[in-house]
Amino acid sequence: MQAIQIHAFEPDNLRLESIDSRLPGPGEVLIHNQAAGVNPIDWKTAMGGGASGFIESFPWIPGWEFSGVIAALGEGVTGFAVGDAVLGFIRFPHPAGCYAEEVIAPANEITLRPEGLEASTAAGLGLAGLTAWQALFDKGQLQSNEKILVLAGAGGVGHLAVQLAKAAGAQVSATSSAKNHAYLTALGCEQVYDYEEFDIQSLANQFDMILDGVGAETAIDALIALKPNGRMVTLPSVTAAQVAAAAEGTDVTVLPIRAEPNADQLAQLAKRAASGELKLKVAQTLPLAQAAQAHRLSASGHVSGKLILTI
Repeated sequence: MQAIQIHAFEPDNLRLESIDSRLPGPGEVLIHNQAAGVNPIDWKTAMGGGASGFIESFPWIPGWEFSGVIAALGEGVTGFAVGDAVLGFIRFPHPAGCYAEEVIAPANEITLRPEGLEASTAAGLGLAGLTAWQALFDKGQLQSNEKILVLAGAGGVGHLAVQLAKAAGAQVSATSSAKNHAYLTALGCEQVYDYEEFDIQSLANQFDMILDGVGAETAIDALIALKPNGRMVTLPSVTAAQVAAAAEGTDVTVLPIRAEPNADQLAQLAKRAASGELKLKVAQTLPLAQAAQAHRLSASGHVSGKLILTI
């Protein structure tokens, strides 16, 4: 099979290579892959950051989310059949090998792909969708009628968080560049602020929760916008401790988040996406051979929505 392999943590390190196929072990399924999602954690890990501490040997295949068709079942797998269309967010933060024509996936971390949901859309739901869901509801305990501010509302996680928060009955505001204001309003934001121009001080004590997709000084400055006993869930792990330290001695809480595979939650996201209730914005699709270009696009910081590799 063909797969993208990485042989060292260095620039321009993604190579499309032929490797041996594998058979699924107990509790696993073999997937004929159709699409894989690309996320910032992918290129950060490829460069020696991100989840690189979980990479134990070279070469390794990047990617943690996919959608495809089951080709074989390992021993003990029930609830799935050969030919089932599925999607998954698997093994994170350990290597999962989704940038490949074939994927070996734990059966308990995948879910059936609903009819009408395209593989390219399904492949982009896992990491961003579960991060948004778990940040809002598991970590943030968002409640109906609470006010939430999503920093970087048009990003891969942000645009899904806006929709999920709105569907839960929250009052949603977000920050973005001016070009994305109409888009975020259409998704359900009551207020959208231009991150380049507005003064966060003007929003002091207004929000029960902030979902931070930016980190560092932007997140620290935004703490003032929380109500007493409010909470911030911050996505960028590299600055989570810094933001938490800035909140020490105050009456607000800062919580880090790292998405975890969860087939039940992923099934709910897929169901909503298939019905049109949840809209994943696919910024661009590229063939597997252009994985390096996808990483460069993601690293630019100017992608609105998700990048998808088609296989």
